[in-house]
Amino acid sequence: MSTFVIGDVHGRREQLRRLVEMLPRDPSTDPLVLLGDLIDRCEDVPGTVKDAIALHASATEGGAPVIVLRGNHEQMLLDFIDEGKTIWLHAAVGSHQTFEQYTGRELWAETEQEIEAARHEIAAAVPAHHIEFFRSLPLYHEDEYAIYVHAGVEPDKHPRDSTPHQLLWSRSPEFFKHYHGKPCVFGHTPTPLLPLLGRIGRHGIYISHSAIGIDTGYIETSPLSCLQLPDFMLYQTFADGRTATHHITTFIPEPLRAFR
Repeated sequence: MSTFVIGDVHGRREQLRRLVEMLPRDPSTDPLVLLGDLIDRCEDVPGTVKDAIALHASATEGGAPVIVLRGNHEQMLLDFIDEGKTIWLHAAVGSHQTFEQYTGRELWAETEQEIEAARHEIAAAVPAHHIEFFRSLPLYHEDEYAIYVHAGVEPDKHPRDSTPHQLLWSRSPEFFKHYHGKPCVFGHTPTPLLPLLGRIGRHGIYISHSAIGIDTGYIETSPLSCLQLPDFMLYQTFADGRTATHHITTFIPEPLRAFR
C-alpha cells in the first residue's frame, strides 16, 4: 500500500487533473490525501472544487479513501460568509479570483456596504454543496506512514490536541527546522520560503528531520506536486503541460526508511 499526498492546489484544475492521471495509484488500496487550499489565486476555482468533490466521492466502500483537508483559504471564505471577517478580502489572499469565477463580476469592496454586499453575493453564488463540502473537511489525517496537516503541528502535541489555528495557519521555524517523531507532511508555506538547507536537491519539496513540506508554489512556473509514501516518489505537473517524476533517496525520515 502507498499513500499519495498532493500539496496546495489553488484553483489549478488542469494541473490537478493531469497529476491525478499520472499517479500509479490503485484506488482499492492506496489512499489519496489533498492538503487543502483548493480555492483562490488561479484560473479555475469552481472546477477545482468540483473535481475534488468528485475525487472524494469516488472512494468506494471497502476501497481506499480520498481525504481532502481544510486549508486556511477555505476557512477564510467560511469566516467571511458566516461572520463577515474581512481577511479573505486582502489582496494577497487571491480571493478576487474565487469571487469573480463564482459571481461573474470583479470583486470591489471598500465601504462597509460594499463588503456586506460582497458577502451576500459570494454566499449566494457558491453552490451550497461546495460550502457544505468545505465545512465537512477535517483538519488533519493520519495513517501508518505519516501525519498530514495543512500548515503544521504544535511542538510535542498530536494534531488532535493542537488548536485549529495552529493546524491551519502555523509558520513556525521551530517546526520547520526541528520537528522529530512521526513524519508530518504539510503544505501552506510555499517551499521557496522554507529554510534553504531542507530544500537543496529535493526537486522543490522540503525535508528536515521528520517535517516534509510539499507546497511547491502557485506562480505560473510552479509545479503542483504529489509525494508517494513510503517510497518517496515525487510526481509533478506544470502549467505549460510538462510533467516530472523523481525518486528521492536521501534524507528520508527514519520511520519511513524502516517501511522501505
